[in-house]
Amino acid sequence: MNPEPRVITRINYTGLRTLVEREVGRFLNVYTQTVIAPVVTTLMFYTIFALAFGGAGRSVGAIPYMEFLAPGLIMMTMAQNAFANSSSSVVISKIQGNIVDVLMPPLSSFEIFAGYITASMVRGLIVGTAAVIVLSLFAPIHIRAPGTLLIHAVLGTYMMGALGLAAGVWSEKFDHIAAVTNFAVTPLTFLSGTFYSIGQLPEIWQKIAACNPFFYMIDGFRAGFLEQSDAHIFTGIGVLCAANGFLTLLVLLMLERGYKIKS
Repeated sequence: MNPEPRVITRINYTGLRTLVEREVGRFLNVYTQTVIAPVVTTLMFYTIFALAFGGAGRSVGAIPYMEFLAPGLIMMTMAQNAFANSSSSVVISKIQGNIVDVLMPPLSSFEIFAGYITASMVRGLIVGTAAVIVLSLFAPIHIRAPGTLLIHAVLGTYMMGALGLAAGVWSEKFDHIAAVTNFAVTPLTFLSGTFYSIGQLPEIWQKIAACNPFFYMIDGFRAGFLEQSDAHIFTGIGVLCAANGFLTLLVLLMLERGYKIKS
């Protein structure tokens, strides 16, 4: 009796799940580098601002500075790790020549995109959860608006995962990824209100910050802890959704055309 041929539905769920499991397993196999190290770095930032910069005696409005700082540091490390996960995975696959393992199976551009983005979000959320647990041992962390926090955590890690995937497809070597990280991701993250309230900036810089999607990611995530934000929550959600929509279309177009991944 001949076996029944396998029917692939509109979405190849088996292939998609396999890709997600592969990508998640990839970073969990080196969890000391991908999870523990970012949390330690976050704790070091927190300690430096508390001790060396006198953060323990300062405040932002009526909020103690260290309580204000913690959510920004958590979101920053989540964003950076979501970006690193997708970008490094694609670049490594291209350099080692095993990108064909993703291109040959019956996976559509959307399924490849969804697999990488899902894994990036998982890494960002795992790192963020670990950072919350560790920082709660040193700072009074209270989640006052869990819905707001979750929405911005998901939108933020999605945005950074998509940006990392775009950068990974574009890059031909690690120097290219380093350039994107050093000249785009890190400056935009540091200038997004991670360490300060943009209300403290001159008016012209407040307007510039309002054009930075990273600002809304940090500001909205912080509002989940403090129930205070520099921008309107729904404005931030709208900006993040627009940025995510643009990045989704961009990456899908790159994958569909095989930009720098198909010869």
